[in-house]
Formats: sequence, C-alpha cells, structure tokens
Amino acid sequence: MVQVKQKTLVKMVMNARSPSHSRTDISIRDVASVIDEPVERGGTNEGLSPTETAVSALIGCTNVIGHKCANKLGVSMGHLTITATYEFDRRGTLLMEEVETPFKVINLEIAADGDCSEADLERVAAEVRKYCPLAKLFVHAGTVINETWKKAA
Repeated sequence: MVQVKQKTLVKMVMNARSPSHSRTDISIRDVASVIDEPVERGGTNEGLSPTETAVSALIGCTNVIGHKCANKLGVSMGHLTITATYEFDRRGTLLMEEVETPFKVINLEIAADGDCSEADLERVAAEVRKYCPLAKLFVHAGTVINETWKKAA
C-alpha cells in the first residue's frame, strides 16, 4: 500500500459575498455558509453572527482534533456533546472603545459517550490543548479557556 505524504502548509482561498450590511455568504471547496446578525441588530438571522461563528469554530475544532487525538491514543471516546459558555466584551463591536481581548473566558464542557475512562479523557484533553488551532488562536489572543472533559451521563 502506498502512503501519501500530506502537505503540512497549504494555501487556502475562501470567498465571500456580502449582500447586506449584516449578511456574508461564505464559500470554500464545495461548501457554503451564511454569517448574519440577529434581527434585533439589523440582520435577517439566517446564520450565526461573526462572533458566534468564532466560538462555533472552536467547538467544531475541539470535536475534530479531539477524535484525532483519541484515535492516536487508542481511546474509544464515542460521540461528543460540547457546550460553550463564554464571556464576550461587546464594547468593541458597539464601537464604544477598543477591546484587546473580546472573549474573556470560554468554558467548554465536553461529554463523551464512549467506552473510555476519565483518565483516558484527561489524556485526550492534554493532547487537544497541544494541537487545536482554534484554541491556540483564542489563548494567544488572551482568552482563558477552561475545559471540563467527562463521561456522558
């Protein structure tokens, strides 16, 4: 069997069209997504807001990298349920003043329904902290990320 060596640095191109002041239609590969504001902020509520999209990307990345790390460690995590609770300083988006760290704290609760122990999940969590690119973006921007990995009830 021939193994293909994956590129480690890739150039990505994402396109966007903004049909209104609040809506942005994003496309990459053969996938499309909508970013929009809620109605109360002048949007049409047809997608997550830009800031909600950022946190949702962290959740998605935690899932993907979590499963990669679990696989690497031989841990059977099963499916994950992830809840993010976060503090967002809106003064910047309200144009009141510049805010260095808009996302102050993000608390992630990650519950796994697979056949694994709490110790297994701690090992997976340690690996995810090393490799999750979205978590690194937030942390290097000054956000505190608190993660709680546990077995699903």
